[in-house]
Amino acid sequence: MKPTDRRRFLAATGAAATATLVHPSTALGATANSKINLGIIGVGGRGEWLADLFVAHGGFRITAVADYFEDRIDAVGDKHKLPAANRHSGLDCYKKLIAAGGVDAVAIVSPPYFHPEQAKAAVEAGLHVWLAKPVAVDTAGSRVIEAAGAEATRREKCFLVDFQTRATEFFIESIKRVHAGAIGDFVFGESTYHAGRLAAKTRERSPEATLRNWVFDQELSGDIITEQNIHTLDVMSWVMNKPPIKATGTGGRKVRVDVGDCWDNFSLLYDYGDGVGVTFSSRQFTGHGTTPSGILNRMFGTEGVLETNYGGNVMVRSKEHFYRGGKTPRIYEDGVVTNIATFHRSIVEGHHDNPTVAPSVRSNLVTILGRTAAYEGRPVTWDEIIKDTKRIQPDLTGLKA
Repeated sequence: MKPTDRRRFLAATGAAATATLVHPSTALGATANSKINLGIIGVGGRGEWLADLFVAHGGFRITAVADYFEDRIDAVGDKHKLPAANRHSGLDCYKKLIAAGGVDAVAIVSPPYFHPEQAKAAVEAGLHVWLAKPVAVDTAGSRVIEAAGAEATRREKCFLVDFQTRATEFFIESIKRVHAGAIGDFVFGESTYHAGRLAAKTRERSPEATLRNWVFDQELSGDIITEQNIHTLDVMSWVMNKPPIKATGTGGRKVRVDVGDCWDNFSLLYDYGDGVGVTFSSRQFTGHGTTPSGILNRMFGTEGVLETNYGGNVMVRSKEHFYRGGKTPRIYEDGVVTNIATFHRSIVEGHHDNPTVAPSVRSNLVTILGRTAAYEGRPVTWDEIIKDTKRIQPDLTGLKA
């Protein structure tokens, strides 16, 4: 979603207060002795917005931009006063940006299909990497990211994957308490992502139109379960702290049929063993006012319940271990601001353990597990998914290099 779309969506969930791990005023004011030269790969709506937040932090300088579309690189290039030589277009724009030099780090905000090759190239060039979720669209790509994160650590470079929930105080504290036994033994859970449809960038039909509308394309985005629903499935994976044994389920494309080929709904059961299952459902079409809506998780235990709402309330309900938590209405921006501050601090202070990579890869594989079970209409095991070597290959014919 564009920032304005996401804010409108969060407003509809009834969010009303603010909480972050690092308060925005603190994060935005954090500066180092020298600024880090940053290149942005992918400067559509979110990429342009992120560039502004990196500059607002005070520790970064935008020195290069890359995107397939020239109108996008010119819009952001003009805003940040970049010379023509620092604006790179075409499918190989990231290669051109890296080869040109002049950057210490890159922020990758391109369609997810491109993430593995772009992150790998950046790490091999000795750059720090900030990566938007999801990390990839298939298992093979997820493994590339896993290896790139390990290589970054070996080279003493930072590699951060941007999940806003994992940078938000109430989520961190609530799940920490759950892992310490606040709700007892797990019984069952619920994970949902119910939202309205997204707006198409264009109604044209061409290779470039498909690229502009990548969020509706299965091969470029990984479908809605990987590209968007990963927010709630990442929380599920975080809570469970282990991979599921298998998944079963269904879904389809029944309401939003006028653009792309992504499904508009999924309904799944993730089996974690020991009689514990987590149900998951998502929709991307109007709910006609039904509630609750949004990005929600609940885990029921023998002694309490964890409730989380991206943009809403996060708390632990328990007679013995009650935790009030709080609301998170600005999580979409505040989580990013906190992650920018963490990225900067890690680079400046030399923290290269890169702890966001492994859980992000696992969450990505969780979405692929569920997607495969729904697509194929059969139970699919975790072992099948982690051994899968197939690569998704979109048709890029007609697009310029």
